[in-house]
Order: sequence, then C-alpha cells, then structure tokens
Amino acid sequence: MRERHQMRTPRAYFTPVVALAAAALIGCGGSSDSAGGDDETATSGDGARLSLVAYAVPKVGFDKVIPAFQKTPEGAGVTFAQSYGASGDQSRKVESGLGADVVNFSVEPDVTRLVKKGVVDEDWNGDANEKGLAFGSTVVIVVRKGNEKGIKTWDDLLKPGIEVVTPNPFSSGSAKWNLLAPFAEKSRGGKDPEAGLAFVEKLVKEHVKVQPKSGREATETFLQGTGDVLLSYENEALFLAEQGEDVEHVTPPETFKIENPIAVLNNSKHPEVAKAFLAFNLSDAGQRLWAEAGFRPSKPELLKEFADKFPEPDKLWTIDDLGGWGEVDATYFDPDKGSIAKIYDDATG
Repeated sequence: MRERHQMRTPRAYFTPVVALAAAALIGCGGSSDSAGGDDETATSGDGARLSLVAYAVPKVGFDKVIPAFQKTPEGAGVTFAQSYGASGDQSRKVESGLGADVVNFSVEPDVTRLVKKGVVDEDWNGDANEKGLAFGSTVVIVVRKGNEKGIKTWDDLLKPGIEVVTPNPFSSGSAKWNLLAPFAEKSRGGKDPEAGLAFVEKLVKEHVKVQPKSGREATETFLQGTGDVLLSYENEALFLAEQGEDVEHVTPPETFKIENPIAVLNNSKHPEVAKAFLAFNLSDAGQRLWAEAGFRPSKPELLKEFADKFPEPDKLWTIDDLGGWGEVDATYFDPDKGSIAKIYDDATG
C-alpha cells in the first residue's frame, strides 16, 4: 500500500480555542498514566482500571458517561485510562497490541479489523448488544457565522472558490461518513454510483485543499481560519455552538446517518466490568447522557424523546442503503482498489 500524503499541511496556529481543547483533553483526572494514543487522559481511584480506546470526537460524551457509570454499583471504584485519536489509527494501534478493554470507533470496519485479529468476538454487534451502537449522528455542513457564501446543499460545495475542510479517509472514520453523504444523494442511494463518484471526485480534487488526520483535527483547522466549509458530525456542530464559536451549521435536505460502534475486547483484563460499562452506554440512562452531549441515541424511542434537538432531514440515507460496510469499504475505501481511495491517490499524486 502506498504511503498517503496530505494535500497541504493545516496551519500550525495554536489559538485559545485549541488551547482550551487541549486543556480539556488532559484535565479530567488526577492520574497521568493512560492507554496511549494521540490524546490521553486518565481518572484516578481504587478498583479495576479500564482502558478505553476511542476516536477523537466522543470525548465530550464520555466526560458525562464515565462519571455517571462510576456512581452505579457496577462502576463503583472503577477508574479509566482513555486514549483518543483518529479512528483508523486507533484501531490499527489496538490491532498492533495496544492494550484496551473497550473500543469506540467512528466506523464499523475499524471494529471488524479487530474481529479478524481475534480480539473482538464476532457477535459484538448482535441484538444482545443493541447492535453495538450506543449513539450516532448525521453529516452536516458547518459554515462561518452568517453563511455569507450561501451554502445550503451539497451542490453548493462545488461553487467556484469554495474550500472544504474534511479529514483524510485513510486515517479518519468521520471522513468516510462525510464523503458518503453527498455520494448517497448523487447516486440515489447507490443506484448510480458513477454519478456519486463524479461528485466526490470534483469535490476532492477542486475544493479539498487540506486533509487533517481526524474529525477533531479538522474542526480545529477550520476554527483556525482555513476553508469556507467544514464537513462534520451534527454533534460536533452542536458542541461548537455551545462553546460560542463563530460558526453555524446547515443540515442538507438529504444527508447520511452516522452509526458509531462500541465493543468489548475478549482479552480484557476486567471482562465483567468492561461488559458492565458497555451495558451502561447502551442503557436508557447512558443514551440520555449521550443525547445531552449532542449525539443521537440509537434507540428510536429515545431519539423521539429528543426530537426537538435532533430534527429529521427530508431523507436520511444509511450504510445499509449502500449495501453495508463490507461492500462499501471494499468498493470505495480499500487503499489499493477502492474508487474513492483512487480519487485521493490521484489528487495527492
């Protein structure tokens, strides 16, 4: 597999916003040891210590869920080592031996990699585990306050001069979701893949000038002043609004449902505690906390409970509409033969 290169390195400013984000990443506990990774935090206390390896974006949710779990009988005395980074990178680290009890990634293939490795059971996403989905989101378009460029639809991204910030799909799961949203609309749910690919090719080659490694890094790059548009998760856009950032978001009439998997490793040193933590994330109490953090609950009845916060677009495409992750990842994102992977190779070559 060829080495992947960014089109352009994001600016290296360290703004107060980024400084606050960095402080948040290191400020949630008294212990300094952790599981390893791009952004690491740890809580302190007695009892079992769980290693959580996750993609970058849901840290704000785990900041709510972990303390709540620790107040339950199953979580009393349990402490956490937390590692956050780009989803694909995190998955490959666990595949290579990084210790973990629980993993939470952006896309299913990053868990499938660990199933093939033999460290996650094949039934990790069975009905008993609510299909391995505690929460999700939708793909939205984040713009500067006032939306002076008039960005409302996927077609607007292709206006002359519009620069779009979205992560690199070879390291980031969120990048895959971001690209699948306009692909699904333009291909009519996969019925006309050539039309979808033509849109993605024009978008990537003419409008994507930087390729941050993760969704969180893409957000920071956008906040530092790069680009006119950020493709992101709805929950990230809601978080930015809560933080008072000078941005707003647009939900296109047709967009894509994001489903973020969570699983327990079968070589966990604390399997019962890890399973209890998983169960708490999947419970009504856990999912309500995820909703408060801006993520859509995976249970339909709870999603209705938060309908005011999470409006439904006219059409919400799903990964199943495109044939499931097995087909989508192999057809479009395989590093050696995927159609979208080839677009990125051509753009950076």
